[in-house]
Amino acid sequence: MDSTLFIIGVIGNIISVLVFTSPIKTFWRIVRSGSTEEFEPAPYVFTLLNGLLWLYYGVTKPDGFLVATVNGFGALMEAIYVVLFIVYAANHATRVKTVKLAAALDIGGFGVVYAVARFAINELDLRIMVIGTICACLNVLMYGSPLAAMKTVITTKSVEFMPFFLSFFLFLNGGIWATYAVLDRDMFLGIPNGIGFVLGTIQLIIYAIYMNSKTSQSSKETASPLLASDHNQGEASSHSHV
Repeated sequence: MDSTLFIIGVIGNIISVLVFTSPIKTFWRIVRSGSTEEFEPAPYVFTLLNGLLWLYYGVTKPDGFLVATVNGFGALMEAIYVVLFIVYAANHATRVKTVKLAAALDIGGFGVVYAVARFAINELDLRIMVIGTICACLNVLMYGSPLAAMKTVITTKSVEFMPFFLSFFLFLNGGIWATYAVLDRDMFLGIPNGIGFVLGTIQLIIYAIYMNSKTSQSSKETASPLLASDHNQGEASSHSHV
C-alpha cells in the first residue's frame, strides 16, 4: 500500500469513527431516562450488519486492514447500541422485536454470508467478489435512506429533520472512501461511496437553499422532544461507512 492511499485511508477511518460515535448522545439520553422512548432499533441492527460484513471484507481482502479496522470499531459500537436498546427497551414488544431483528440479521444473516464465503468458495478472488457485492448492495440501500429526509425538507421548506453535520459527514465520508476506492481500484468500495458522496452533496445544496427559510427558523424555536426523537432516528438510519 503506497503512502497516499494509506493517508487517505487513515483520514477515512477518522471520519467514519466520528459518524459511528454520533449516536452516543442519543444513547446517553436513553440510559438517563431508562427508556428507548420512540426510537426504532432497526437502524442500529442494520448498521451492525453492515459493519460486520465490511469487517469480513477487509479481513478477507489483501491490504484491506484499513477497511477492517474502522468497521471493526463500528461493529463494536453498534453492538453496544443494540445491547443498550435491548436493556432499556421501552416495553416488552420493543425488546422482543430488537432481539429477533438482531438474531435474524446480525447473527443469522452474517453467519450465512460467512459460512458460504468461507466454506463454499475456495478461490480468494471469487470470495472477495461475493462479499464485496453483498456489502456494496447493502451500502447503497443504506446510503439511500436520507432520500426521505430530503423529500421532507423540500416539502416542508424546513431543514429541521436533516441535521447539517450528518449531511456534512455523509459528504466527507463518501468522498474520502470513494477517492480511496479509485486509487485502490476497488469498485465494491467505490460504487456505494460514490453514491454517498453525490447524495451528501445534494443534501448540502438543499440545506443551503432552505436553511434560512421562515419555516426552518420557526420550527427550530418550537421543536418538541418528540421531534427531537424523530430527528435522532434519522441520524441513526443514515449511518453507512466504507
